Amino acid sequence: MRVSREKFAENREKILTAASVLFRENGFDGVGVADIMKAAGLTHGGFYGHFESKDDLALEVSRKLIERVEERWRELIAAEPDKPLQALLDHYIHWRTVDDPGGSCVFASLIQEVSRSEGAVRATFSEGLSTLVDVLKEVVPGATEEERRANATTTLSSMMGAVILARAVEDRALAEHFLVTMRRKLDPVRQS
Repeated sequence: MRVSREKFAENREKILTAASVLFRENGFDGVGVADIMKAAGLTHGGFYGHFESKDDLALEVSRKLIERVEERWRELIAAEPDKPLQALLDHYIHWRTVDDPGGSCVFASLIQEVSRSEGAVRATFSEGLSTLVDVLKEVVPGATEEERRANATTTLSSMMGAVILARAVEDRALAEHFLVTMRRKLDPVRQS
């Protein structure tokens, strides 16, 4: 039985949505096609009508999630023009990012797995990280382009590092310490 273009597009979106959550929760290798299709409410056999392989799905999901991070960061900056860095820090270095890997930042959830891979997904993550450095470069302090780039790189590393470390420890007080300390250290307003 053939499905309409609309239904095909709807099913594809269901697969992408389910995979985006499952990949962030379990990693690319921690979830199979059958799991993704079940979460999408579709049959396993329908997968290959949409994607050539799980790797193709991982690439498309990665691109979409990385685009979403950049869009969200730009929205936060635009919404808080007087304190854009603080808005980003408060949004990112937060318990919701720590406690919800399936619904939060693709970088904090998958960066370790990506670092052990190669190919298109790794290149996509590299480009995405470079873009986030450029976004941060617009809002971090620094007298020169070089200084702002260095500060943006440090800020990005520290933001993601705080979240990754907070996820890794069982001690909630230590996790909170990572989050609070990093927000304070990275925000010039809070330092004064």
